[in-house]
Parts: sequence; C-alpha cells; structure tokens
Amino acid sequence: MGGKIFVISAPSGTGKTTIQKQLVKLLPYLKTVITYTTRKPRIGEKDGIDYNFVPIEKFKKMIEKDEFLEYANVYGNFYGTPKKEVIEKLKKDENVLLVIDTQGGMNIKKIFPDAILIGILPPSIKEQEERLRKRGDLSEEEIKKRIKLAKYERKILMKYYNYRVINKDIEETVEKIKKIIERSKKW
Repeated sequence: MGGKIFVISAPSGTGKTTIQKQLVKLLPYLKTVITYTTRKPRIGEKDGIDYNFVPIEKFKKMIEKDEFLEYANVYGNFYGTPKKEVIEKLKKDENVLLVIDTQGGMNIKKIFPDAILIGILPPSIKEQEERLRKRGDLSEEEIKKRIKLAKYERKILMKYYNYRVINKDIEETVEKIKKIIERSKKW
C-alpha cells in the first residue's frame, strides 16, 4: 500500500468539518472516507455525503462482520471508519484524510504507524463553549459533557499527535494543515 493516512481530530465545536471540506477542495489528491454513525443527521447534513447514517442494529452487524478499522461510542452515538474503503484507497496509492475522534486516531496509529495525526484545538475552552452554544442544537447538559471530554481530548492531542494547530482563524488553520499534509504526503 503506497498511500498515506492523515487523521484530523478535534474536540466538538472546533471546526473540523469546515476544515476538512476546505482541505479537500485545495488538495484534490486527498481522498476522504465517509464515516458511519448511528446519530441522527443535523440540519443540512446529507446521508452518504456528511456521514453514512445507519440504525444501531446495522452498525452492530457491521462490527460483527469486522467492517470497521476503528469505531467508538462518542456522546452516546457510534462512529466507525469503514475498513474496505480505506484499504482500497491506500492500495491505489491514494492519500486518505480521516476526520475522527482522538480514540479513533489512536487506533488508526496502532494499525498504521506512519499515519500523520493532526490535532485541532480551539483558542480556549471558553471560545469552544461559545461555538457549541451558537450551534443551537445542544442542551446545557450536552454542552457541559462535551467541554469535559474536550479537556481529556486536549491531553491526548498534546501528548500523542504529530501536530497540533490552534484554530483562531479558519483560513489560517486550513493553510497550516495544508502545509503539514504537503510536506508529509506520499506521491
């Protein structure tokens, strides 16, 4: 397999989905793999584009059939990276971008030790909390839970990830990550 895996992880409310979309536009050789999830779509999300939205029963069957490279329960919903799609892209010497949580990132690193892990951090916990509130789709309890988990994720990003980028300005953050990928990719 000649391609390389790039993982982007970030606490909730840090802008990882926006960053992913911009990177794919700027770096056409970077291929994404659509994650499976059991959560309900948010407003504007489309099945098969943003995520593969599946019922919990189907997700569990996929686990039994060993169809995921990694999967995790995050905020009460399951998320999983499909093994077949990633392996096919790597066999075609394609560079793969995965946007997954830190637990998933650590699992990918165990399977693919040369994977590049890039962590995105908010400028501050206070700003992250403000971003979560602006989304308007989370309860107060859910916001507190995500902030608590973000503190834990921050420790993992700081200790184990190859790179960390603070997302103060989205364009600047995208440019920094683009440079990391350009330096590290396989042709």
